[in-house]
Amino acid sequence: MKKILILSSSPRKGGNSDTLCDEFLQGALASGNEVEKIFLRDKIIHPCQGCSVCSQYHKPCPQKDDAAEIIQKMLAADVIVMATPVYFYAMSGQMKIMIDRCCGLYTEMKDKDFYFIATAAEDDPKIMDRIVANFQGFLDCLENPTIKGTIFCGGVWHVGEIKGKEAMKEAYNMGAQV
Repeated sequence: MKKILILSSSPRKGGNSDTLCDEFLQGALASGNEVEKIFLRDKIIHPCQGCSVCSQYHKPCPQKDDAAEIIQKMLAADVIVMATPVYFYAMSGQMKIMIDRCCGLYTEMKDKDFYFIATAAEDDPKIMDRIVANFQGFLDCLENPTIKGTIFCGGVWHVGEIKGKEAMKEAYNMGAQV
């Protein structure tokens, strides 16, 4: 059994990338894993202020928001799933802000398995290469991360357009195989 943390950065509950998170979650639960999904939109996460309190002085971030709790859950997880809708060929701002807030404790994120999920209005599979490259900048700073899988579904913009797409089965099956 693995401890899985899903970070959904969709600004819409039930949005396309969020729906893929739910499918991944159902597959992972069916395989007996412990799974938690965090919907970043429901959290208060301020941008990093670059004050260096966390990295230089090894003290907790002085900002009083939900980022510290989420980072602790990332540290405790065996598997981290990061899901984003595509905005201007990159990850959502919500996801980028969350990643930036990891700067104080990223050196403690060791030996994690990662899965990346992305959806986009444009139906070009090369978009996922750009998204993975965005995430790779974060992983390059971690010790021994492994990308275990990626799911991309293009051609979906409006809520619900993901229904019936092959990516739904892919997400469930990927979650079941963790």
